[in-house]
Amino acid sequence: MKALTWQGPRQVEVRDVPDPRLEEPTDAVVRITSTAICGSDLHLYEVLTPFMTPGDVLGHEPMGVVEEVGSAVDHIRPGDRVVVPFNISCGHCWMCSRGWYAQCETTQVRDQGTGAPLFGYSELYGSVPGGQAELMRVPQAQFGPIKVPEGPPDVQFLYLSDVLPTAWQAVEYADVPPEGSVAVFGLGPIGQLCCRIAAHRGFRPIGVDLIPERLDMARRRGIETVDASEVDSPADRIRELTDGRGTDSVIDAVGMEAHGSPVGELAQKIASALPSGIGGPMMEKAGVDRLAVLHQCMDAVRRAGTISLSGVYGGMADPVPMLTLFDKGVAVKMGQAHVKRWIDDLMPLVGDESDPLGVHDLATHDLPLEEAPHAYELFQKKQDDAIKIVLEP
Repeated sequence: MKALTWQGPRQVEVRDVPDPRLEEPTDAVVRITSTAICGSDLHLYEVLTPFMTPGDVLGHEPMGVVEEVGSAVDHIRPGDRVVVPFNISCGHCWMCSRGWYAQCETTQVRDQGTGAPLFGYSELYGSVPGGQAELMRVPQAQFGPIKVPEGPPDVQFLYLSDVLPTAWQAVEYADVPPEGSVAVFGLGPIGQLCCRIAAHRGFRPIGVDLIPERLDMARRRGIETVDASEVDSPADRIRELTDGRGTDSVIDAVGMEAHGSPVGELAQKIASALPSGIGGPMMEKAGVDRLAVLHQCMDAVRRAGTISLSGVYGGMADPVPMLTLFDKGVAVKMGQAHVKRWIDDLMPLVGDESDPLGVHDLATHDLPLEEAPHAYELFQKKQDDAIKIVLEP
């Protein structure tokens, strides 16, 4: 089969790889019909390269049609149309029984000290082949895949694999009070959906970015915005808009590759260029994240407010101004999305013909799998107004 493989820093290639097969009774094999590129895929493209191996199959936002199922899988069958959550969880362990699927104790990647494995996401999360491919093996298929109806286009359900649950959880974790305000830093796909979900739930979102097409997309959905390229301090502008206090809550939808962090950027480039035996330990023990946006979030949130982190961070010794957090009495909540925890909330919204979350107004590019290397370059360099790219194998 054809699959997008990682071959080195900023080098991905579509290659022939062996077809996946059932390995456990709880497995399924899915023929992929649509798969999206996630902003966190770009971390593998450039920053987290010490944890990658040439030939790794990328991608964790897939949907498709079931080809085969193992003997222990009975809620889906060949021919069913499914979305596959990006994290792999059993559904019945102590963590899963409490809805913390991203921390599944059955599948935890214990040799790396991380939570549940993720499709296509490096040795840190299990080295499980991903979904930017023609076929994908799905472990724990007795629980994971989400059956969706026939008929509507893939884009109506595709984002249930990651970006919609991640954005929903980010808003949940933000703990916005009734009719309260939330600043969303970063208007990529997650930030766009955070703003839309917040507005749908009756909150006042304020989106912050410096890329014109991202700001334009948010504005056409009726979202209030702050153009970070036009102000000295986004936090100062946010306080001007909120009676001098700052927003009740803030969502960081940017993460480790924020603009305006030259030291962190240099550390990332050094770590990604080193051999894995050196670069990996450096990332595990050093402060290599670009923290400019996180610091802006701490500045913009009101006293006694909440910061919700959905952007991925990877450093183990990042300098964080604890005095600021403590003095302001700020609560911070973060983590990988517990995808299936939020599906009951989201499925009625994506099935609504009025499209309240604008799932039909997010993808800017729809490309064949063969063009995936070009798509990664577009997305990484923010060219051709790329915000969300969907691939079709």
